[in-house]
Amino acid sequence: MSTIKDQVQQLAARFFDQTVAERRHLHQNPELSFEEYNTSAFVAEQLTALGIPFEVMAGTGIVGLIRGDKSSEQVIALRADMDALPIQEVEGRVYGSNKEGVMHACGHDVHTASLLGVARILHALRASFGGTIKLIFQPGEERLPGGASLLIKEGVLENPSPQGIIGQHVMPFIETGKVGFRAGKYMASCDELFMTVKGKGGHGAHPHQNIDPIAITAQIITALQQVVSRNADPRTPTVLSWGKIVGNGATNIIPDEVYLEGTFRTFDEAWRADAHQKMVKMATSIAEGMGAVCDFEVRKGYPYLINEEVITNASRAYAVEYLGKENVLDLDIWPAAEDFSYYSQEIDACFYRLGTGNKALGIESAVHTPTFDIDERALEISIGLMAYIALRQLGE
Repeated sequence: MSTIKDQVQQLAARFFDQTVAERRHLHQNPELSFEEYNTSAFVAEQLTALGIPFEVMAGTGIVGLIRGDKSSEQVIALRADMDALPIQEVEGRVYGSNKEGVMHACGHDVHTASLLGVARILHALRASFGGTIKLIFQPGEERLPGGASLLIKEGVLENPSPQGIIGQHVMPFIETGKVGFRAGKYMASCDELFMTVKGKGGHGAHPHQNIDPIAITAQIITALQQVVSRNADPRTPTVLSWGKIVGNGATNIIPDEVYLEGTFRTFDEAWRADAHQKMVKMATSIAEGMGAVCDFEVRKGYPYLINEEVITNASRAYAVEYLGKENVLDLDIWPAAEDFSYYSQEIDACFYRLGTGNKALGIESAVHTPTFDIDERALEISIGLMAYIALRQLGE
């Protein structure tokens, strides 16, 4: 008699080709955050064909329900994000993006196609389990305020309320065939920083007649690093980086102002709030002391992501059952951010990594790059493992 693991693996193999085809369709037709109209319609079409009821939330989000035939009040949620990035994909791929300047460079096409594959597996096995699977196809992960926050406000974690939520994300630095887990704090909070230092421009040969915003900005940048090096608890990783600095002067022209954009990331909400105040106070005080004005905006983004110990350790154990101990890795903290963190702040959550790399085939580009791609063999693991974890979490 076949076990539930055998049945899931057989169904994953059966639905593999369809999942590949759907991933390629989505990759060819990417849509930016909160503009996933065709993607949403495509997901709705597939769920309708399966007879899985769903509702539309947060504009383009799709939330479906699969109810097992056995009696149980257990509910587990599974989440996939759907949006693409404003990146121009490299040329020459048969399934490359058809949209100029838009690309699935973060693997959300993989996540969406995978959750459809998971839905097919679980729908086929509904007579074998009790409880409810909530399928969350989420818009807008890549842009503030984050689609997860909007779905939560609209009640995605209610009616029925899941006891836990599972998410996965592609990882090109893990070889296909392997997955990675980390219990506890995993991904950082993420805030966007916008700063303008306003001085008085003039001739570079007469700096005493001006208020040089470039020199003042240099002082501010250096001083702000002390917020990290001299104020952050060494046990709490913290990152402050400036990625854009614009001062439109010339070799002999001091500009009137300098504009900056940056990011602040950490793993502690109390320290995060304190750091915001310290950065603003330090920057504005330095500017004022040197005769300039500093406008400093902190645009608060996603919170840090925490993988609840019980659900994550259980999911890791189920991954070992499904893939073998040698194919399940332990992860370090990751200073990137993910709006799955909003769910993790509300209910027990597990966010794990799906290996999609293949060095032998040259598939090792990082996400958010024009050359990003996956080893599509990972899709069979993706749909099978998530389905198996969901069933085991329900007690099957």
